[in-house]
Amino acid sequence: MELNDVIYGHRSIREYEDREVSQELLDQILDAGIRASSSGNMQTYSIVVTKDKELKKKLYSAHMEQSMVVDAPILLTFCADFNRMRKWLSLNDAPVQFDNFMSFMIGAIDATLVSQNCALAAENAGLGICYMGSTLANCDQIGELLNLPPNVVPVVGFSLGYPAENPAPRDRLPRQGLVHYDQYRDYSDEEILEIYKDRDEKGWKRYMDVPRLKEMTEQLGLKNLAQIYTIAKYTKESHQEFSQTVLNYLQQQNFMNNKDE
Repeated sequence: MELNDVIYGHRSIREYEDREVSQELLDQILDAGIRASSSGNMQTYSIVVTKDKELKKKLYSAHMEQSMVVDAPILLTFCADFNRMRKWLSLNDAPVQFDNFMSFMIGAIDATLVSQNCALAAENAGLGICYMGSTLANCDQIGELLNLPPNVVPVVGFSLGYPAENPAPRDRLPRQGLVHYDQYRDYSDEEILEIYKDRDEKGWKRYMDVPRLKEMTEQLGLKNLAQIYTIAKYTKESHQEFSQTVLNYLQQQNFMNNKDE
């Protein structure tokens, strides 16, 4: 496929055929990920490939009971990983550092860049993917199930397989609402309403077209997409809870040594 066709044809796939992905194709996808940009070429990430059905059943709960976790033949979990590099430093009589929040961010960015390379390669081969925000939100549960050692944290992940559905591409905000030249220019109220106009209409329609989502919206008395996002989907309380989960896990995984002793 042409690169633009892959990029503009992206959609999240949640239903998969009962069909295995060959190891040869999987290797091609993983190799594409490995070619991603990396900070200092340190390559501070690891990819965990999960095919085992029993393990996927355990991950199902940690991933908030999303059906594609057990239905897709493969789950890919991309982790910030300074465990490997710290061992290499030790073996070469170098200071064993990279145990702070900045190090986690470097690894997280590396992992995310790799994941998108893998996603593009997979879609180019006719496979489908669906990113799962639960990877970071429940990083402690997922880390335990994947047997992650200190200095390794799951950041992003997606299901992978042959699509059994063909959903329409989702809407995006217009370029003029996202891109700034030279410096950031803040938005007027009028500009905000114009930027989100199409999103408000299409996002609301999507909820109204799905009976269970429409019922939820009506039960909560929600009137617009902004209320759906903040009252139903991403509440302040849930984000505070997930934030504390991530911070606690970063401490547990040795990424919060931010001050000199």
